[in-house]
Amino acid sequence: QVHLGQSEGGSVQAGGSLKLSCVPSGITYSRTCVAWFRQTPGKEREVVAGIQPENGNTLYADSVKGRFTISREHADNTIVLQMTNLKSEDTAMYYCAAAAQCWYPSRQPTAYVYWAQGTQVTVSS
Repeated sequence: QVHLGQSEGGSVQAGGSLKLSCVPSGITYSRTCVAWFRQTPGKEREVVAGIQPENGNTLYADSVKGRFTISREHADNTIVLQMTNLKSEDTAMYYCAAAAQCWYPSRQPTAYVYWAQGTQVTVSS
């Protein structure tokens, strides 16, 4: 059975950093992509970053390129989203998601079958 554990978000001032962790279980990374999405009230869920942990393929939203990094921590298979130089517009609920039979992460939420519960990230200016 697949389960996605997700770390707590938090509040930070603009320019600060925050790290989110996603710990999937019941998943084989050779055929799975993991992505972070975010959503604010009244807006559609959008991809932030994605990774295929086995081949290293990644994608990033244009708005976070150069500021966010998605990576795999091999010791425990955790997928980490390191967020730096945070801006007020990064404030959102963040979700970890996983897609099976995946070679390159998709930007579409519908491609992801498994979802974590979400965590709030608030950036104050």
